[in-house]
Amino acid sequence: MQKNDERLGTAPLGRLMLSMALPAVAAQIINVLYNIVDRIYIGHIAGYGELALTGVGITAPILTVISAFSAFAGMGGAPQASIQLGKKNYERAEQILGSSVAMLLLFSAALTILFQIFKTPVLYLFGASDNTIVYAQQYITIYLTGTVFVQFSLGLNTYISGQGNSKVAMFSVLLGAVTNIILDPIFIFGFQMGVRGAALATVISQALSASWVVHFLTSSKSVIRIRKKCIRLDKKTVTGIAALGISPFIMQSTESLVMITLNSGLQKYGGDMYVGTMSIMNSIMQLIVIPVQGVSQGVQPIMSYNYGAGNLERVKSTFFRMIIVCLTGTLVFGGLAVLKPEIYAQLFSNNNELVTLTCQYMPVYFLMITIFGIQMGCQTTFLALEQAKVSLFIAMLRKVILLIPLAIILPGFMGIKGIYWAEPAADFISVTVTVILFWFMAKKIFRQSNSSRNA
Repeated sequence: MQKNDERLGTAPLGRLMLSMALPAVAAQIINVLYNIVDRIYIGHIAGYGELALTGVGITAPILTVISAFSAFAGMGGAPQASIQLGKKNYERAEQILGSSVAMLLLFSAALTILFQIFKTPVLYLFGASDNTIVYAQQYITIYLTGTVFVQFSLGLNTYISGQGNSKVAMFSVLLGAVTNIILDPIFIFGFQMGVRGAALATVISQALSASWVVHFLTSSKSVIRIRKKCIRLDKKTVTGIAALGISPFIMQSTESLVMITLNSGLQKYGGDMYVGTMSIMNSIMQLIVIPVQGVSQGVQPIMSYNYGAGNLERVKSTFFRMIIVCLTGTLVFGGLAVLKPEIYAQLFSNNNELVTLTCQYMPVYFLMITIFGIQMGCQTTFLALEQAKVSLFIAMLRKVILLIPLAIILPGFMGIKGIYWAEPAADFISVTVTVILFWFMAKKIFRQSNSSRNA
């Protein structure tokens, strides 16, 4: 039972990274299909597809906030559990897992109640118009009934990959995504449920994924298990999860704030069609970033485990290889968006005006995402090594400190173009600062770790 986690410290590094990264990348790509497949089908509904697509796109900040809370508990706890596995402290790892389960249950109840009560004013705040609000309401009302499934499928899956079971983690996502792809056209077109059908298909799919994750983590196949006695909000454990989880939480939750800012600005300066371009480009951003994020998240348990075991050379080797892969990924997929935007845009709509407008601004919007793989690799490494404060600063820098103010200020000088230019400007500055910070911090981290072990 312990061989799966022990191979993180002993298996040949290249083969191990490949075996961990490929399932994680597949899982991330499959996971993003939940929302993207919905939007592809919705965008092709005859008669009102473009308005429905814009309406569903407006719900994205709510979906992102829900995912952010799952990352808070899952990504805040899983790296610590991996470190405990490296130390052979299995009981402590299960305590961390149990506290994450308790947190996810609490988050699910609170988020469902709050968003159901305030969904209409919130959607208008996010950029909905009288033409699109009905579609946004239809989608989010049904989606919120499955909040607990989203929390469990995303938040607990990290504990499966964190113990070396990346293929099992991938299958849990695959199960839900394939179900979603099958059910979407049946509910949307076959039962003529439209946007409601897309939401219902997603809820059912997430329920299947969550069931699979919970089943595995309570079975004898898991190195650490969900145990009833551990499902509690232990103050010390929750504090540790929060300290590390705040960074990925802010990274994801501030994405909602970014989308609100961009959608509101586009509605003000352009109208529904421009908001529609952002709905498409946010989906494309996921297609580009999520696979690279899968690489970094798949490799992260290797770094955490070996950091806990004191094998710092293995941590360094893993980091450098990961950076090369992440940078290559954003260069290739981001470069395609810059050079051939129509390849992406035509996936989401058959409305020529919307596709043309999206292609006009996409090269600008994705210009600096080509180098963003560097920041993603560094960010993941800080998390893997329990550097919560540094990771938090990097998460705040790009979106809160740079992107949101730029998206508000630049349109005053450049008009609506300024909203699209805010993204590459923020990306370039944040990547530069992250590289400089990592260069100095990495030496300090490894020096302190060596000193503490030699003491």
